[in-house]
Amino acid sequence: MKMGRDIELEENPRKGGLRTMPFIIVNESFERVASYGLQTNMIIYLMTFYQMSAATGASILGIWTALSNGLAIVGAIISDSYLGRFRAVAIGSIFTLVGMIILWLTAMIPQLKPLPCPQFQHICNGATAVQLVILFSSFGFMSVGAGFVRPCSIIFGADQFEKKENTENQRLVDSYFNWYYASIGISTIFAVTIIVYIQDRYGWQVGFGIPVILMFFSVSMFLIGYPLYIKVKAKESLLIGLLQAAVAASKKRHTSLPLTDCDDCYHRPLESAVLEPLNDFRCLNRACMIQDPQRDLNPDGSASNPWSLCSVEQVESLKALLRVLPMWTSGIMIFVTTSQFSFSVLQTKTMDRHMFPQFEIPAASFSMFMIIALTIWITFYDRVLVPLLSKYIGLARGLSPIIRMGIGLIVSCVSMALSAITESIRRQRAIEEGHDDDPSALVNMSAMWFVPQYALLGVAEAAHAVGQIEFFYSLLPKSMSSIASAMYTIGTAMSSLVGSLLVSGVDWLTSTRGKTSWLSSNINRGHLDYYFWLLAFLSLLNFLYFLVVCRYYEPGNDRSCRLPHESEEQQCDYRLLTES
Repeated sequence: MKMGRDIELEENPRKGGLRTMPFIIVNESFERVASYGLQTNMIIYLMTFYQMSAATGASILGIWTALSNGLAIVGAIISDSYLGRFRAVAIGSIFTLVGMIILWLTAMIPQLKPLPCPQFQHICNGATAVQLVILFSSFGFMSVGAGFVRPCSIIFGADQFEKKENTENQRLVDSYFNWYYASIGISTIFAVTIIVYIQDRYGWQVGFGIPVILMFFSVSMFLIGYPLYIKVKAKESLLIGLLQAAVAASKKRHTSLPLTDCDDCYHRPLESAVLEPLNDFRCLNRACMIQDPQRDLNPDGSASNPWSLCSVEQVESLKALLRVLPMWTSGIMIFVTTSQFSFSVLQTKTMDRHMFPQFEIPAASFSMFMIIALTIWITFYDRVLVPLLSKYIGLARGLSPIIRMGIGLIVSCVSMALSAITESIRRQRAIEEGHDDDPSALVNMSAMWFVPQYALLGVAEAAHAVGQIEFFYSLLPKSMSSIASAMYTIGTAMSSLVGSLLVSGVDWLTSTRGKTSWLSSNINRGHLDYYFWLLAFLSLLNFLYFLVVCRYYEPGNDRSCRLPHESEEQQCDYRLLTES
């Protein structure tokens, strides 16, 4: 099987090009505004109307985020192998719209959520099983939708410039990427500011209704452009090829490997330049070993059963993936720290959020400071720091990916320590002002104290995420560029799941024997500061683990793991990288 991406286009000179961009970019922009506008403030909705505790709400939101990111891998495989990207984006957009409508109905119809908790009553009726099923079904529909839309939308846009006869294609593709990422940034800021403000100001019925309207326009705009799109036909996914190699190696685990080099022992298609497998992870070499040519090969030389016999190239690609796994695991913790927004919303909600006497920032909108810091860091690094390092130190490409990842891990650790200190001060003031039993009371403390920790988290994510993707790209074959994006997505999914389990575990352990949980819904009685110190400690341990992992990646070895047939002159295909 050829590991590169085969492209078959619908031949029509009137399709594709710039005329399709408004439909694709508007679809993605409205989807982002609608999705992020719902997620940012969701912890307040769950605690207020479903009587969930802070820990339970945060765990559910963590699982929702993990599901959305994890399904992106499934969506990419189904898109590449079966549906094609147009159908994947269309189906995903419709699923997202259905999920948003269901969530909006929970705000509109009183029977779909628990009865309000009477004043002065500490024990409230929780949600029924039917009410929770309806709520979770809305999350499920939106997760499936995100799983189809987000890995396919940007690549579908790039497909519109695949006409080889157009010499301006590369310039147009670069311009498209710039506009695409700009639209994502603007949409995210709009979601965490304007949409959140509307929810706080006009209530959840309006606050959930507007994302539904935006998503309806998103679906409509995308479908209206149907006659103009170039549609790449579905081909076998690269991820399926890697899975085939793993399954074939498992099936042949009891087969003996040849003691000497044998050119005819291994399966290699005619178009492949990889002659024989390398000796590292030698147990995987069984996947491409030919046992019986009459049984294993077709007359044209292809494998009769790709789940029992793979090419040498597939096996070496799987090995390349295994080589980067240790570094990938070291990046999970940083995303755990950046996913703690639910508790930060509860903190800032109890503080003075006035930027001006007549303007109060919504509690959930403080995450915009993280986005702003992330954008400033990337711009500063690319436009200022890299030229200075190149001029005075001789580092033409700036800091290495590993150094940037290390900087991100350290900064995230500092951010968690700062979060713990700030929460300790906020909690002490709340107690001194007599708000022990009133978690909604305003503390005489400015919420701007939280801006530095958000800014540090933005810098940490910018430094680590970009460095991690570049590191993956440097070790993986060029034909596996999309895997860099896939690993980043799986990492965010894993971190959300780990964060959810961590919240549940800490809540259970610290509430035993009748004690108040660290993550109590009454944050003035709980100890969020202890929880942030725990995250800071785990981040420090993770950094030490990162240093150990770095010993296995020697300087100058960033190309040693590429497949022999891969050209070093190629540039990264950025359409396949993450949208972070």
